[in-house]
Amino acid sequence: MASKKQHQKLDRATLGGIVLALSGIVGGLLLEKGSIKDVAQFTAALIVVGGTIGALLVTTPWETLKLGISRWKLIFFESQYAPGQLIEEMITYSIKARTKGLASLELDATTIKDEFLRKALNLAADGSGVAELKTTMELELDAFEHRSEEAARVYESGGGYAPTVGIIGAVLGLIQVMKNLANIEGVGHGIAVAFVATIYGVGLANILLLPAAGKIRARSRMEVHRRELILNGVIGIVEGVNPRVLRNRLNAYLSETQAKPSSRLGTAQRAA
Repeated sequence: MASKKQHQKLDRATLGGIVLALSGIVGGLLLEKGSIKDVAQFTAALIVVGGTIGALLVTTPWETLKLGISRWKLIFFESQYAPGQLIEEMITYSIKARTKGLASLELDATTIKDEFLRKALNLAADGSGVAELKTTMELELDAFEHRSEEAARVYESGGGYAPTVGIIGAVLGLIQVMKNLANIEGVGHGIAVAFVATIYGVGLANILLLPAAGKIRARSRMEVHRRELILNGVIGIVEGVNPRVLRNRLNAYLSETQAKPSSRLGTAQRAA
């Protein structure tokens, strides 16, 4: 329920995607009779990772960079969000508000761990009108979306810099090759090693950084969906909407697979 802290579990899709991508690349290398040693170059990794982080420090304000780092959990962990349970909870508050008054919700709000729901219910219990409630909570929702977009752009920027830094690493490697043209036998090997940095840069961008930005945006959209459900539920409570009507209104937030005709209206709801 929304009054409880959202449970997080490991996102197997993220881990599976990374493993599958790396397995495909390494598998292709081995099928072409290559060797892991061909791409295991610490110097190339140092150039790409160090250069990408340096570029991010130059282009991104420190507070924004910290915000991006703080959202790394959204890439590997997902919160369990059950719209059906949240709707049932909103209906419970609606019934209580109709029978005992909006002020009775203040006690419930003190036990709610979800900050957004707690704030919305407190505003409702304090007698805030629909316009004031909507304005206040939408401002908070907009601020959340803005912070999430800033966090996503940190990873997106890194995904833009990494391939270019990889090219710089390749050029540096070619410079070293050109300095030793006298050793013709080692030129071919040196050129191959030089291009490893490019592989690292493109791989880092397209397997981790850019997908991470997309995952953060997806998590943000899911959270916005949840908060919009809460906001519309509390608005309905303040308006004094019948719980049956409110349920039908909030059912719009259910997906096609989640939407089911509800035959359980409950004695308390029918009484309301």
